[in-house]
Amino acid sequence: MKFFDSGAADEPEINIISFIDVILVLLIFFMATATFEQQSRIKLNLPEASDKVSEKDQGQSLMIQVSEDGRFFVDNNEVLNQGIDTLKAAIEQSANADRKQRVIIRADAKTPHQSVVMAMDAVAQLGFVNLSIATVRTKASP
Repeated sequence: MKFFDSGAADEPEINIISFIDVILVLLIFFMATATFEQQSRIKLNLPEASDKVSEKDQGQSLMIQVSEDGRFFVDNNEVLNQGIDTLKAAIEQSANADRKQRVIIRADAKTPHQSVVMAMDAVAQLGFVNLSIATVRTKASP
């Protein structure tokens, strides 16, 4: 009696199709449930402010003030019309041809955002390159 056939040896076979199915399901699960942090995409080096005034900041500057109700003042002269063209004309008259001088925008804390943006837009359209927005330091809380 012969129990084993020596000529027809079966090779062991591993069925990996079900293993691949499980791996793909896990991969899809992890891709669908993963959260992506949006902040890590953009790396910023934010500027720091100090109390010191540099020598170049002490020179001549053009002051644009925006009141609480959105009225503009260029070097303490009120701009009568609230349009951007009138504001640009007042800035040109005060600044002459010097586009490298510093422009400081001082706006009331309750000024509508649109008024400040309009002042910044007028300055940018005229070609000024040095713009500052004046603020005050907050009082340290105890």
